[in-house]
Amino acid sequence: MRTKQFIVGLTLSAMLGGGVAVGSYKLLEDEATTTNADRVEQYPTVRYTSSMNSSNVEAPAGLNFVKAAQVSTPAVVHVMTEYSPNVASRSSSPMDPFLREFFGDGFGQRVPRGPQVGSGSGVIIASDGYIITNNHVIAEASKIEVVMDDKRKFEATLVGTDPTTDIALLKVNADKLPTIRYGNSDELQVGEWVLAVGNPMNLTSTVTAGIVSAKGRNINILRTNQNKDLSIESFIQTDAAVNPGNSGGALVNLNGDLVGINTAIASQTGSFAGYSFAVPSSIVSKVVDDLIKYGEVQRALLGATIQEIDATFAKENNIKTLNGVYIAGVEEKSGAQEAGLKTGDVITAVNGVKVGKSSQLLEQIARYRPGDKVKVEYLRDGKDRNATVTLKNLNNSTEIVKRSNAKSVSFDGATFEAVSKQEMNRLGIDGGAKISDVRNSKFRETGMKDGFIITRIDKYSVNEPADVEKLLKNIDSGVVYIEGVYPDGLKAYYPIGKG
Repeated sequence: MRTKQFIVGLTLSAMLGGGVAVGSYKLLEDEATTTNADRVEQYPTVRYTSSMNSSNVEAPAGLNFVKAAQVSTPAVVHVMTEYSPNVASRSSSPMDPFLREFFGDGFGQRVPRGPQVGSGSGVIIASDGYIITNNHVIAEASKIEVVMDDKRKFEATLVGTDPTTDIALLKVNADKLPTIRYGNSDELQVGEWVLAVGNPMNLTSTVTAGIVSAKGRNINILRTNQNKDLSIESFIQTDAAVNPGNSGGALVNLNGDLVGINTAIASQTGSFAGYSFAVPSSIVSKVVDDLIKYGEVQRALLGATIQEIDATFAKENNIKTLNGVYIAGVEEKSGAQEAGLKTGDVITAVNGVKVGKSSQLLEQIARYRPGDKVKVEYLRDGKDRNATVTLKNLNNSTEIVKRSNAKSVSFDGATFEAVSKQEMNRLGIDGGAKISDVRNSKFRETGMKDGFIITRIDKYSVNEPADVEKLLKNIDSGVVYIEGVYPDGLKAYYPIGKG
């Protein structure tokens, strides 16, 4: 009996051991296969989610994204940019004409390399071809192309840019295009659903959903040496996924109305990590309107230096509120000074809109043009006051500044032409005069080539062709230096004698 039990036990043990061995092998095989796949393809583990069962699930009332997606996606485009070869720049010096005589005409020229490319998104806001995108999407681009949602491709011209809000306006030669209508970003509420619509990497429109996380965000992304005192950052913050290539795309509400232009993400990796930021449509619409009407953005200024108020600052300065913006200084002859505002006042509202922080105040002022009047509510010595401020421009004037239609000028045998907005943007200059017919002119003695853009003569800036003639005629004798840049980005300096 004991022998029989021993044999049965031995058999069961063998079967159990075999099962464990086979199971362990399969586990190791699966693990090895997965590990190998991850190493070779570097994709996360994915599985099919198909099912034979279907259901008629309906979204809660007011939470259906289909309409907004259908309305907005046809008007969101892919923006492709091309840049001049990225090579090390070598500025020329006054000695270059002599060095060229020794080394030949090739001295100082750049070594050509292949063009660089970039991309982003854009939003059609007019059926005759006006398209909004971000300034950083097209900055310094030598060529801009736009691919529509229906795959048609157009070359775009640059109408104008506003680096202080990161908005740029493009124009394509087409009509009857689908458009997105402006929505009211002021009516957006924290917690409200929005869609981020982009056209990244030529994948056609991509739609993601999220909620408004905050309004009036200042993330210091637009502050540069050129516009640190003029940048307007009052972003709409959302948790809708926005990734590289979506810059310049649309932020829309559930009606499909444009409430913002997607601009930035908060990320340490370069990919979406939970927060995205959009320029509100209240700012976008004003910037675009200025660029179409005047060719330049009309910046209205209050004429005061402002500062945030926190608990410590309020206690130190005996301020009775934390919901306002402190005036740290008032500029001479500014609208703020003329209206009676003083250092130490706390602005609490503009035209009836509460402003609790600097970004909100700047957003409100950015909606107006020089010459417009705004009602400012403020506190002084703990008492409520109000004043009517006439806003002014950078020159403390109420005049509207229009881009001049500079005419060509002939001088000393050469022809000088205006520089296009697109070329100025690409080269990072604010104006200039492009020379041609150098061979038949006095300028041939300098070594200058056709296409050179003069930006400065001696210590004076050249903004348009007429400036060249005016500045050189006023120099009686001696040698002056002409500074400028070639279309490929090469900076150069040339001496020219007078008298």
